[in-house]
Amino acid sequence: MSRGRVSLLLLAVTLAALLIACAPTEKEAYKRQFFSLGTLIEISLWDVDDERAAKAVRRVEEIVNDAHQRWHAWEPSEITALNTAIAEGQSLTLSPATIAALRRARELAAASGQLFNPAIGRLIALWGFHSDEPPHGPPPTQAAIDALLAQAPDMDALWIEGLHAGSNNPAVQLDLGAFAKGYTVDLAIAALRELGIENAIVNAGGDLRAIGSHGKRPWSIGIRQPADHSEGGILASIETHGDEAVFTSGDYERFFYFEGRRYHHILDPRDGFPARQVISVTAIGADGATADAAVTGLFVAGPDHWQEVAQRMGITQVMMIDTDMRIYMTAEMARRVHFEIAPPAGVFIAGESPRETR
Repeated sequence: MSRGRVSLLLLAVTLAALLIACAPTEKEAYKRQFFSLGTLIEISLWDVDDERAAKAVRRVEEIVNDAHQRWHAWEPSEITALNTAIAEGQSLTLSPATIAALRRARELAAASGQLFNPAIGRLIALWGFHSDEPPHGPPPTQAAIDALLAQAPDMDALWIEGLHAGSNNPAVQLDLGAFAKGYTVDLAIAALRELGIENAIVNAGGDLRAIGSHGKRPWSIGIRQPADHSEGGILASIETHGDEAVFTSGDYERFFYFEGRRYHHILDPRDGFPARQVISVTAIGADGATADAAVTGLFVAGPDHWQEVAQRMGITQVMMIDTDMRIYMTAEMARRVHFEIAPPAGVFIAGESPRETR
């Protein structure tokens, strides 16, 4: 389920979407961190006394750890148990929490045209990304990839009836790694609101959902230059409005080199290889689950088709960086983004002529 490893703790700030601390007004935000879902989880609360804040952090930690245990893609979990059942031609009774997550993942996969496809767990494992250790290659053979793709595993093949789930396609193997962080962040935000907390951020390794504000200021979010493709640093920033999720998917999160060629973990379910045209996608959505799934679908869609996928998934705010460092944005995103440095290869806004800076 994780996209990272324990060693990524010290590198969490290099993920493509980062929380930039706003200048404090009367006091600092209450912040706590813990490790789960294979990444660093940071909770920032504003205008909450320490006792209630500590209770809120404990509740969020319970929710996140429960998600990690239920939905892990290769350690024992409900997802691995379901995958085993599917491979054996059986179905499985699951918890209501897991059924709800699978229903939502299936809906988002359909909206993306299966470019976000959590049913390709076998393909992800074939590439060596089902491990806490860094992958090292070699890449799978073309024959192995073709044999798997010929069986057409996708979320349309997953059936759900009540608390039972299964598939008639034994090639289906679920991996919620491109969805679980967003869905879990949504659960955490809902829990904070149940506790009466209205100003908070839950940040999962740079992917986050923010509600309310930081005192009299909005929360400010930084979008980093894609690592491995630049000198680093903050490329742009935005201010959140009320309740928004900001998620990024990048080809620098998990990868390996083999014989001089770089292979990353965002796989195109159509040809079975790492998507080739994009290095980073950031999306702002009303909820974390949608934003999380969308950045994968948009990444795979690439510069030629991302607008169609964004429309189908209900995402109106997108920033994409291609392999030539060109930046593509929706007009809605362009109105909000403030570039901290000059974009290196120009900005292309949907429906407008290209421009060099903003």
